[in-house]
Amino acid sequence: MAESDRSDRLAGKYFDAAIDLLRRVRDEEGDRITAAGALIADTVAAGGRVFSFGAGHSSLPAQDTVYRAGGLAIMNLLSVPGVVGVDVRPATLGSALERVDGLAGAVLDTSPLEPGDVLVIISLSGRNALPVEMARHARALGIKVIGVTSVAYAEATTSRHTSGDFLKDHCDLVLDSRIPVGDAVLTLAGIDAPFAPASTVVTSAIMQAVVATAAGTLAERGIEPPLLRSGNVDGGHDWNAGVMSAYADRIFYRQ
Repeated sequence: MAESDRSDRLAGKYFDAAIDLLRRVRDEEGDRITAAGALIADTVAAGGRVFSFGAGHSSLPAQDTVYRAGGLAIMNLLSVPGVVGVDVRPATLGSALERVDGLAGAVLDTSPLEPGDVLVIISLSGRNALPVEMARHARALGIKVIGVTSVAYAEATTSRHTSGDFLKDHCDLVLDSRIPVGDAVLTLAGIDAPFAPASTVVTSAIMQAVVATAAGTLAERGIEPPLLRSGNVDGGHDWNAGVMSAYADRIFYRQ
């Protein structure tokens, strides 16, 4: 088989694997995604705030909902320095910080989150101290927690939190991404490690589905959802300025 033919087949296999996972999440998590969107809509209608958090690559789906054309303006990122992305050196520092006891409490206690707000916590494995403690501490503060994780990890790995718990054990709602343990969805003879991770594709879709549901739920209740428009279409910046002004007390990424 020619090298290009082999590559084309792998590309198709990756798309097939991602599509299969997306279909599975749609079919098996649909009711919980609807419930998560309703919870966010309830919070918006009540004057509350919404934050999302993820460490490392799990931060990408969280960031994808913030200041996004077609998204809700009130989606905020709960940022923890050193763990949000791979912009620290060495990159392994972020992974190490996820295992530090007590960090989540310090972050939440100094954040704008208040009782009645919603915090979406994204963690593929849900096994590290940071997401587990963040969920536990947030709920103790009266904050509603939506966890986005792969429940399969709780069945195949051990927790790294002293309690032995996983993220899924401390959430008001759990959305199971159905991602296989290890994330990578492809294997090939001659390559020792599995490759082609699918968690970002699937988890980003889950987050956008939740936000879309929240917007639709608000509209059904006669509440105009605070949606942003693209700044690259005429009138987009003026529209966004009006939305941000109206919701200024619930937006924490604006100047």
